Amino acid sequence: MIAILFGVSGAGKTTLGQMLADELGWKFYEGDDFHPRANIDKMRAGEPLTDNDRQPWLETLRGLIEQCLAAKRNAVLACSALKKSYRDCLRVNEEVKFVYLRGDYELVSSQLKRRRGHFMNPELLQSQFATLEEPESGEGACPIDLGRSPRELVDEIKKKLRL
Repeated sequence: MIAILFGVSGAGKTTLGQMLADELGWKFYEGDDFHPRANIDKMRAGEPLTDNDRQPWLETLRGLIEQCLAAKRNAVLACSALKKSYRDCLRVNEEVKFVYLRGDYELVSSQLKRRRGHFMNPELLQSQFATLEEPESGEGACPIDLGRSPRELVDEIKKKLRL
């Protein structure tokens, strides 16, 4: 299984994804590590990425997912996957499960302000919310409401994914 934790910047994808992977003994992948340098430079400068900017990154992530599935390696991937089309690109098969980390602007903004050492310019949060297409019920994503401790959130993720 590949569990993709997705949502806007600052939602806790990395923290929760790493914690989940550690508990399950799975490999953790940080989606941001796969961005081309040009994308990182744009985000650092406060410039939102376009769909064209994201496409090579999504294709790289899809390749990673395919490799993990072919090798029968379970993994957790932290990835914004803000639009349905992005999630569709990553949905290789039914072994890919999406976990939507859902929170309002104020909550996520306060979490983002506490984060250190990340290239994402906090000023881009508004553009992330503008780009976000919340998953519809037919997409099969598990919504997880933020605002609780990482321990509680990871426990809920494990329960919803039956892990």
